[in-house]
Amino acid sequence: MEKLTEMLSEEHKNILRMIEILLDKCSAVESGKELDKDFFNKIIDFIQNYADRFHHAKEEDILFKELCKDDVQMHCNPIEQMLYEHNLGREFVKGMVAGLRNNDKKTIIKNARDYSHLLEEHIMKEDNILYPMAEEVLNNNVKRSIMKKFKEIELKNLSDINHNLSILD
Repeated sequence: MEKLTEMLSEEHKNILRMIEILLDKCSAVESGKELDKDFFNKIIDFIQNYADRFHHAKEEDILFKELCKDDVQMHCNPIEQMLYEHNLGREFVKGMVAGLRNNDKKTIIKNARDYSHLLEEHIMKEDNILYPMAEEVLNNNVKRSIMKKFKEIELKNLSDINHNLSILD
């Protein structure tokens, strides 16, 4: 059986690629290049739609809910921390949006860098701690049910996903 969390880890690779591109653009702006508002708007769209509404929704609405059920026995449950970090990331995105609205390079760069560093650490925790825990504690029937829900979300959002991934080219 395909690992339940492989799909999520693959999505993490796309998010990490976006972060790499974002950090490169931040460095360019800090080195004196013109602020490319269109680029930052596309990045924000990617974060809000791919990373948050698509990827984080799978985690928050499906996987995390299963991991918080009473019959799931984990020696410690990191879900509260993961949700906190998702919300913190959303605040950094709001900061980028506000910076763009106010044409404030420093605010944009600070929030972009803070978001990037948070997500790099967050993804490491999920890939190396949370996901292996989930694979261990969830039974195969629950995993199949979750996978079915994940695939339904993918089919429903396929054109949006492809649009968002185009920024990574």
